[in-house]
Formats: sequence, structure tokens, C-alpha cells
Amino acid sequence: MNQAWILLFLPLAVAAASLLLPRRTALVPWLATASAAATLVLSLHLVGSTGTASFDWASVGGLHLRVGILLDRLSTGMMVVVTGVGVLVHVFSLAYMRDDAAKARYFTCLQLFMFSMTGIVLASDFIMTFIFWELVGLSSYLLIGHWFEKTSAADAAKKAFLCNRVGDFGFLTGILLLWSITGTLAFSSMDVPTSVSASLVTASLLCIFCGAIGKSAQLPLHVWLPDAMEGPTPVSALIHAATMVAAGVYMLFRLQLSLGAEVFGGLAGDVIAWTGGLTALAAALMAVQQDDIKRVLAYSTLSQLGYMVMAVGLAAGEAGMFHLFTHAWFKALLFLGAGAVIHACHHEQDIWKLGGLMRRMPVTGATFLAGCAALIAVPFTSGFFSKELILDAARGHQPVLFWIAVAVAVLTPFYMTRLVIVAFFGGSRSDAASHAREVGPLMAVPLLVLAVPALIAGNRIAHGFAPAVPERAGEFHLNSLFWISVAALVAGSGAAILLYRGKSRDPLSIPLLRERFYIDRFYDRFIVRHLQDSAAAIVHFLDEWIINGLLVDGCSRAAASFGGLLRRMQSGHLQGHAFAFGLGVLLVIYFTVFF
Repeated sequence: MNQAWILLFLPLAVAAASLLLPRRTALVPWLATASAAATLVLSLHLVGSTGTASFDWASVGGLHLRVGILLDRLSTGMMVVVTGVGVLVHVFSLAYMRDDAAKARYFTCLQLFMFSMTGIVLASDFIMTFIFWELVGLSSYLLIGHWFEKTSAADAAKKAFLCNRVGDFGFLTGILLLWSITGTLAFSSMDVPTSVSASLVTASLLCIFCGAIGKSAQLPLHVWLPDAMEGPTPVSALIHAATMVAAGVYMLFRLQLSLGAEVFGGLAGDVIAWTGGLTALAAALMAVQQDDIKRVLAYSTLSQLGYMVMAVGLAAGEAGMFHLFTHAWFKALLFLGAGAVIHACHHEQDIWKLGGLMRRMPVTGATFLAGCAALIAVPFTSGFFSKELILDAARGHQPVLFWIAVAVAVLTPFYMTRLVIVAFFGGSRSDAASHAREVGPLMAVPLLVLAVPALIAGNRIAHGFAPAVPERAGEFHLNSLFWISVAALVAGSGAAILLYRGKSRDPLSIPLLRERFYIDRFYDRFIVRHLQDSAAAIVHFLDEWIINGLLVDGCSRAAASFGGLLRRMQSGHLQGHAFAFGLGVLLVIYFTVFF
């Protein structure tokens, strides 16, 4: 277990050491990258290990708080994902952030994030989970707002932080409810007594699910994830494709293992499944009309997260976790590929200003195609096997959700084929695209490495590293579900090819989808603006008239007035003192005689 503790605290130690080094030193990026590589080696060494280790932290009444580590297949497999993607993002960032003046702060925040995410994965109870859950929110806020000089980046960081705080309020409430039901917060000893009402259990599960809604960006708290693309592109690959947004799915499956899948068979499971299904469909529709290359991938992430959440709600958490495992590799590949494109095209992100990149950037283009093939579920790629398991789970439990999932399976190849045709084929549509050149080895090597698991992570060769492997994972069956998947792929990709091949502008114009169902605009106009106006007025009144006016200034003025009165009484004049003495004697005699 000593290696597990080192795995947890090594990134924190490196982050702390980085703060002590000079700002402009070149040592911090390499030190952080070496730390990420070391955590990957430790994670691979711990695969297959089991055990627990903990120590007492505090006791409050009947609540005993412990900090502990839980090693099992789920946690060790998830650590391979976190550290594997993490080290490749660090290597990619060495080149991508080379000229950034604040790269030392960037790599320090990356290490803080790695520490936070490791804590969530290895946590043995909900208390430790919640602590590191909040640390992930903090570190993601710092990374999203890395370029805080840009108003859009600063606003995106605040938006992500606030959306997660809304979900975390329900998350904490659910944790306390679950503790009142089970008497413990340790994952290994949770048990719901038969005497507890089903409605109370449902309430606790739905409150805990609020945390997943925020962290895994489900409707209606999904709005922060696309805006978070304002951060550096490697951050998008690390936080918003592979690890942070997957924390909600991981937490729900950990809870499902602790309480039993049957607990998710009632209302709570239905709410979770339908939230995931509707998120998957809505996000896929939004992606159809996005022109920013990173935003297309962001809405794709939302859609795939909806798949995972839906699987957990259908009590098929193994299928959801298996899709999380495969999705981590190909989505990290796609985001880093987008980063390579943006870097080579002088930070141009509009796909309609790109074009012809396959000829000028063959390595980036080929690896991007590999990630795209896995995402759209080309047969025998990793995404095909994991997505088919979710479709199978939906078909057996909720036919309506199954057809929603099929609709998403049509939309996904449509918008990804659209992106590839417009950005990588045809002619160049701008000077930036016409002068693009292939990226250097520090960027190309992570792309080539990620292309391998993007294609084979769904096969049996990679099952030993997966956090959860369903019984049918990696199996090929020529059944009706296979033909439905292939038909969805052909329909989506074929429609995109017919519609976008040779086009220099988008022939589709659907304002409802381009404006993302006007959800963001509704929040800005009717919630954010009114909350800012009303809340700011209330806070200003309390601050100006109650705190400053009554408490601070009022007390100071009262003290000054009382001091001024005493000062006048202590004038030092003999006549005044004699008069006061005589007046005092007369008052004493008066009160003595008459009262």
C-alpha cells in the first residue's frame, strides 16, 4: 500500500516544490512531466492489486472521519486512464505551452489536478471523495482560466466553478442522507437496512446524482463544459475528455457497486437513465451546427457522457465504465489532434477557415481519423464494442431510450464526418490553413501513442487494464444490433458526405441548434442577469447599511461620541470640577431623602 500513498501524494509534492522554484525556470515543466510518468509506472504496477489502508482524521459525535485508499479493479483501472492520459498531455504541453509566459503556473496546476483526480479514484469513502471532488473543481477553475487576461477565459472559469457548486450542494446533502441511512460512508461497508423507506433512499441517490450532473455536465448543468474550451487545448484533453467529467460516472458506479444494482432499479434509476439519454441526444443535436473545432468535440463529450450516465441508470454500470475507458483514449486523441491543428494554423479554430490539412499534416490527420473512427463506432474499433454494450442494455430495459441512443448513433458520425471533411479535406480556406505544417515530435508522439488504444481498447487485449469489463465486452456477434449500429454509421456518415463534400460554407442553417436550444441565452438573461442585479443589490444593502453603516461605522461613531463626552468632562478646569462635585452632592442628598 505504500506505493498507493506515493501515487496519491507525489503530484502534490511536485506542485508544492514547483511553487518554490523561480518562475522563469525551465525545470518546472520537466519536473511535472517526470512526476506524471512516475505515476503512470506506479499505476501499471498496481493493476490487479486489492486492499485498503486508512487512518483516523476526526470524530464528531457518531461520525468518524477517516482518510483512506481503496484498491480494487475499478480504482486501479481508472488510475491507468488518469495517469496514462495525464502523462501524454504533459508531454504534448511541453511543446504546446513552450512560449507561454506562465507555463510554470500551468504545469503546477496540472499537478494539482492530477493529485485531486487521484484522490477521487483511490478514495475509500464519501468524505475523502467529497474533499478531492472540491479540489478537482478548484484545479479545473485554475486551468480553464489559465489565460485569465481574456475575459472569455475568466468568465468560462467562473461558469464552470459555479455550475459545479450548484451540483455539489445536492451532492453533499445526498452524502449526509446516505450516512443517516447506512450509518457509514465507507464504500466497503455500505448497506441499506430493509426498514428504511424507499423514498428516503431514492432522495439520497438523486441528491448524490446532482454532483454527477454538475461534474459530468448533464442537463441542465451542462452549459459550463463547452465554454471551458477557452482554456489551453491540452487542458481540454485532460480535464474535459478523459478524467474530470468522467468523475461523476465513476462515482455513480462506485455507489452502485457498494449498494447493489437493485437500488437503481426504481425511480432513481429512471431519472438517471433519462437524464443521460436526453443529454446525449440534445448534445448531439447541438454539435451538428457548431463551427469551432473544440466545441464540436466538447458537445461530443457531453453526448458520450450521456451514454455512460444512461448505462448506470439502467443498472448496467459495467457497460458505462467500459465506454468511459474506451472514450478516454479516443477523445483525448481528438482533443490533442485539435490542439495540433490549432497550433499549426496559428490558433485558428473555425473549421470553415481550415481545409486541406490532410495533405499538410498527414500524421495529425491520420491519427485524428483513427480517433474519429472509434468515436463514430466503426466496426472493430474500441468505440464500437463499448457503444454496442450500452445499446444492448437500453434495448433490454427501456425501448424508448434505445431508439434515442440509436438516434445519437446516427448524429455522431454525421457531425464528426462533417468536421473531418470540412477541416481536413478540400482546399485551404485561409492563409493560416495554407501555411500549416506538421507538428514536431513532442506533439506527434502522444498522438501516435493514443491512436493505438483508441483503436484496440475495446478488444480483449486491453481488458486487463479496464476498470470494468462486462461479460460480452469485445465479442462480435452478427445480430440485429450489429446491423442497427452499421446502419446508423452509414446513414450519418453518408448524409454528411453528400451534404458537405466540396462546400465552402455550411448549407445547413438551423438557429435552434446553432444557438444550443437557447439554453445558455436563457441562463444569461433570466438567471445570471437577474441574480446579479437582485443579489448584488441585496449584498450592497447589507454591506453598506448593515455591516458598514450599523456595525462598523456605527460602533466607531458611538465609541468616538462617548470618548468625546468623557474628554469634555475631563477638562482640567478647577471651577468645572467644583461645580460637578457640588451637583453630585445635591443629587445624592435628593435621591437619599425622596427615594
